[in-house]
Amino acid sequence: MSALPEIMEPRFLNRELSWLEFNARVLTLAEDATQPLLDRVKFLAIYAQNLDEFFQIRVAGLQEQRDAGVGTATPEGATPGEQLGAIRLRVEVLRERADRVLAADLLPALEKADIRLVTWDQLATDEREHLASEFQDRIFPVLTPLSVDPAHPFPYISSLSLNLAAVVRDPMTGGRRFARVKVPPLLPRFLPLPGTGRFIPLEQVIAANLGELFPGMEIIGQHVFRITRDADVELEEDEAEDLLEAVETVLRRRRRGATPVRLEVDSTITEEILGLLLRELELDPDEVYAAAGLLDLGALWSFVELDRPDLKAAAWTPVTPPRLAGDGEHPADVFDVLRGGDLLVHHPYDSFGASMVSFIEQAARDPHVLAIKQTLYRTSADSPIVRALIRAAEAGKQVVALVELTARFDEQANITWARALEQAGVHVVYGVVGLKTHAKVCLVVRREEGGVRRYCHIGTGNYNPSTARLYEDVGLLTADRQLGSDLTDLFNLLTGYSRQREYGKLLVAPVSLRPRLEELIREQTGLPGGRIVLKMNSLVDPDLIDALYAASQAGVSIDLLIRGICCLRPGVPGLSEEIRVRSLVGRFLEHSRIFRFGTREGARYFIGSADLMPRNLDRRVEAVAPVDDPALRARLDQILEASLADDVLAWELDAVGEWHKVVTERGFDAQERLMSLATERGRAGR
Repeated sequence: MSALPEIMEPRFLNRELSWLEFNARVLTLAEDATQPLLDRVKFLAIYAQNLDEFFQIRVAGLQEQRDAGVGTATPEGATPGEQLGAIRLRVEVLRERADRVLAADLLPALEKADIRLVTWDQLATDEREHLASEFQDRIFPVLTPLSVDPAHPFPYISSLSLNLAAVVRDPMTGGRRFARVKVPPLLPRFLPLPGTGRFIPLEQVIAANLGELFPGMEIIGQHVFRITRDADVELEEDEAEDLLEAVETVLRRRRRGATPVRLEVDSTITEEILGLLLRELELDPDEVYAAAGLLDLGALWSFVELDRPDLKAAAWTPVTPPRLAGDGEHPADVFDVLRGGDLLVHHPYDSFGASMVSFIEQAARDPHVLAIKQTLYRTSADSPIVRALIRAAEAGKQVVALVELTARFDEQANITWARALEQAGVHVVYGVVGLKTHAKVCLVVRREEGGVRRYCHIGTGNYNPSTARLYEDVGLLTADRQLGSDLTDLFNLLTGYSRQREYGKLLVAPVSLRPRLEELIREQTGLPGGRIVLKMNSLVDPDLIDALYAASQAGVSIDLLIRGICCLRPGVPGLSEEIRVRSLVGRFLEHSRIFRFGTREGARYFIGSADLMPRNLDRRVEAVAPVDDPALRARLDQILEASLADDVLAWELDAVGEWHKVVTERGFDAQERLMSLATERGRAGR
């Protein structure tokens, strides 16, 4: 690899700030007046939920490093303290934008559409009486005021819960006391005023009726607050005798013992209450974020769920892949289809139910199927795939489910499914100690006339019908013998004792994926007209970034489609002049990983579960498969070329590390184009 030139700025961008810029692009969709109104509200809610998780995981980790005295910890040379300072500055700017778009734009627009969010002061007398009755009947019985005094220690405040901090005075003694009232999460956050299209935040109704909770006391003041706790609790897998029990213990620790990392308050909070909260929660002033409007904007999802199709983008109905359509009444036999050639599915444009769910359900019913082996990273609460696996086991088939118990924030759901699967006779395993299994693979073993044949699925997304309607992903369904053999070896690695390191076609992390990607990049540097196009969620790994820099210096033309984090600096003279980076943020979450090396005629194509991050390449089990069929390669090109041509959803990254919205000239929306192409395929029966 050639020596990298000296440049003024570090050659890597900071991972955490890059993620914040992705969330800023989501926020921009909430600010975009061309979007349907409730879609804008949805994007604001997504922005807020994203930020909650960022503080729970990334900020919490940085605070731990800072408190432990860790020095420089990032490739670009930033200390944890420096990163936390930069994060705070950026989050403050984003918070002001979020407050502004809600108050000055979205709420007035909702009011024009007869959806009004009102305050207690705006209510008429009869409306206050109605809510007072609602308070007595439905709210008051589930409230528990917790006072703080020598006999009552400061209560535990659960992460992301909404709370009222009240100061009350005893008129007999003049003594002042602090009390905390938790806003019940099981009640609607916004209470409707019947027949009016008006809603009021639940916390305002509680605040207006605090006297009922503290009879005989004088309410001096009350303010809303919310804390965020560290959710990234470490699990020592190699010391756990029972991984399932160990994960349950970790979940209990997360719920009850995690360190606070952020305090959100309303901007009118008094110094008295703020000081008490900081003291009791052991937080610093720079860990406080004051909002001018509502706290917990993620709760705005309840407005998105209103039955107002006139305020949302037209619903998209995924298309059944023509080869799987069957005769109209019955789906095609998926095994017949795959014996006739590989099939590429592209969700949500192609129906997940008519492809992946049908594949597993047919395998479960088919008397010739001997075994089904599948990884489960995240799935839906009422998963048809898990139900099919249970039916297959009950029918006497050998069924193996690799359930990743440590899929963050889905641990409890996965524990529940693991127990249900075990009770049905499914062989449930939890993967390799020390490695999270992130691969999206399924193997079906079927007895046929010529002997046993294996059918495979290798994908980029989870086996989750719910997210498959929102997440853009690709998957390969194939009867390729070598891939079937490779998946057999991979499952043997995951379920038994194996040191398998060689695979015929499959690229597997942490074994062969990294060196093979480095090799594929180097190959392009030795070719005239070298070309690389990579589509993924995140690009963080320093070694692969350096490999791309070296390829750029050798004249390789490189386009990167990266939805989220990008630590590479494109367009830097002498370093990355041949690299362009763009990001698409739209109604569907761009989630597929598609890698193309070479010009179209001689290019090599791969799809799989891995982003180019150290965790994916070195600390996870990932699977990436080649796509060899010319027709399927053309489909992948279609996806990549639409993304590169987009001037509606696309953003571009510059050499300084700033993102700029691509100027709309042609009005080419990649997601709209891919919906049109899917519809055309369905009509043409291709």
